[in-house]
Amino acid sequence: MEALFEHFITHSASWALFAVWLVAFTESLALVGLLMPGTLAMAGLGALIGSGQVGFYPAWLVAASGCFLADWISLWLGWRFKAPLHRWSFLKKHKSMLDKTEMALYQHSMFTILMGRFIGPTRPLVPMVAGMLGLPVRKFIAPNITGCILWPPLYFMPGILAGAAIDIPEALQSAAFKWQLLGLALLLWLAGWLCWRWWRSLPVGGGKTLKLLPRQRLNWLAPLVLVAAIAALVVMAHNPLMPEYLNILSRVLGLGYGA
Repeated sequence: MEALFEHFITHSASWALFAVWLVAFTESLALVGLLMPGTLAMAGLGALIGSGQVGFYPAWLVAASGCFLADWISLWLGWRFKAPLHRWSFLKKHKSMLDKTEMALYQHSMFTILMGRFIGPTRPLVPMVAGMLGLPVRKFIAPNITGCILWPPLYFMPGILAGAAIDIPEALQSAAFKWQLLGLALLLWLAGWLCWRWWRSLPVGGGKTLKLLPRQRLNWLAPLVLVAAIAALVVMAHNPLMPEYLNILSRVLGLGYGA
């Protein structure tokens, strides 16, 4: 798959945009998305956007269209093949997830459709399950369109940030700054993940992970890592190379040239 993307991208911008559409489509399509490493692929394509090889707004548009088409195909598949899907052995392996998705759709259909787009395992399932439940189109369309619009830039962003960092000229002795940016990104991700687990108070994967991160430990670890991440962000904001980095980002996102 990676070799295919490289072939597309090196030949023309049109092929690169097709790769963006293809990833967004397959990542969102019923069941297929469960087998696709779409999050990593979207981040990789985001790096191409950050480095200026693919335009941000064209990529956003084609990704949103891929999401939208896949979701409506998934909705139709769920409605058309409800009975066979319930009997399919592959879906029986994911029965627990399906049951939770059905319950969430019964209780909060519009919220579940919107938030399901941003959660990896449920992204290719929610539209199909909505079709299997016979959810009215009027309840599906608004959160679906909203999710398809908001999802691409969020998933592109890690790659965009990395691609923009790579473009900082080496003449500015930027190597240390790039490593610091990577460390900051990892720390922010860790803080967000810990806070999410803390908020939900759910087992963290079971087994050893659950023993390492019980609720009592999360009570102090999550706030501590969050404070450390905010402090690191403040320190990085005062780095002499930060204006150059923001300048590159602003050009990539079409926001002007920055300070």
